[in-house]
Amino acid sequence: MATNWAPDSWQGYEARHLPEYLDTAALETATATLETHPPLVFAGEARALKADLADVAEGRAFLLQGGDCAESFAEFHPNNIRDTFRVLLQMAVVMTFASKKPVVKVGRMAGQFAKPRSSNTETQGSVTLPSYFGDNINGIEFDADSRTNDPQRMVRAYSQAAATLNLLRAFATGGYANLRQVHQWTLDFMGRSPWADRFSDIADRIGEALDFMEACGVDPQVLPQLQRTSFYTSHEALLLPYEQALTRRDSLTGDWYDTSAHMVWIGDRTRFENSAHIEFARGIGNPLGMKCGPSLETDALLKLLDTLNPAREPGRITLISRFGHDKVEDGLPRLVRAVKAEGHPVVWSCDPMHGNVVKSESGYKTRPFDRILREVKGFFAVHRAEGTHPGGIHIEMTGQDVTECVGGAVAITDEALKDRYHTHCDPRLNAAQSLELAFLIAEMLNEEHGVRQANAA
Repeated sequence: MATNWAPDSWQGYEARHLPEYLDTAALETATATLETHPPLVFAGEARALKADLADVAEGRAFLLQGGDCAESFAEFHPNNIRDTFRVLLQMAVVMTFASKKPVVKVGRMAGQFAKPRSSNTETQGSVTLPSYFGDNINGIEFDADSRTNDPQRMVRAYSQAAATLNLLRAFATGGYANLRQVHQWTLDFMGRSPWADRFSDIADRIGEALDFMEACGVDPQVLPQLQRTSFYTSHEALLLPYEQALTRRDSLTGDWYDTSAHMVWIGDRTRFENSAHIEFARGIGNPLGMKCGPSLETDALLKLLDTLNPAREPGRITLISRFGHDKVEDGLPRLVRAVKAEGHPVVWSCDPMHGNVVKSESGYKTRPFDRILREVKGFFAVHRAEGTHPGGIHIEMTGQDVTECVGGAVAITDEALKDRYHTHCDPRLNAAQSLELAFLIAEMLNEEHGVRQANAA
């Protein structure tokens, strides 16, 4: 357990990107309400994820982390939750089938509301208002009432997260994730994608394997590994009053856990020395993620690792690199070498989204698929050169048929972005692009396995 720490000790440190609430009494009322609400996840589940991530750190598994850029109240619907969940299932099946390794599935779901913004204000014409910081803080509509920071939105976000988690648990354990259902995971509009045919081939081969097992006297219907799956949730621990209100002491171990999600991460803009977000994270027992970009120096990274994981517990820390397609091979190696030399047991994951945002000619913010793929390839190349494990992928995606990222086999063009551009914040991969990326990563995992086998021979 962290020393000299309490759930509110972050309040004595520098807190960047936190909203200012004009009505402090309303803030106290909202957080007091949340403190009486049940935990969204349990400490034992967080420990199970940490154990799974320890396998990833050792190269025995692969991490798939994906979901919305920013969840919204307006798009909250069971079909949207289901569709994102089943695209993640498809991606995991493709990667597992190719790599012969388990895939740890973590959703950016059930809490990924708040977003740091580069400016506190937004100007349209002659009107300047506070920026939109996420539905758990204020509204996206450009008017004074909507853009007023409202602490009661945290309570609504809790309720939406609880309902989302309830449905995700039902999908994961209630039969929907049964490998016998693998053919039914393909979304209707995916028929336009060439990758849907490849997935159908894999589904056929899985079905044949299950038939073979049954013929040999092994009943797949009684094997829990084939009937259900483990699925975890995560979000950026940005809105610290919300996180503090849901931090509880585990009755079994006495340790503190942030029960808002199984895993939380610290963003590129809030991981600095004497950061309130670092101070909060160091005291909770959850597995932690930390974004690592071009501005991060090796000495600062090592100090942060010593602060967040002084016991060097495997599975505790996932480092999520976000450099951009043209910077990853120059910027990432120095961090990998430093962490390896110090012996910190981290998971290295690749966020190929945040460093590859461009403004299209049509005026929309987008992410070209070819740049996303190049960053992933560069990430794998760095780890191959350094003798470390490329442990995971961290993407912003959705199961909806959106047109937000250009390119991919479905060939979304600049002109097509306006057709179904629905994101509340940053552009997301759609289902077809997500599955395409999964197949391409599967090829890289296969190649990685072959190289390591050849080196070991």
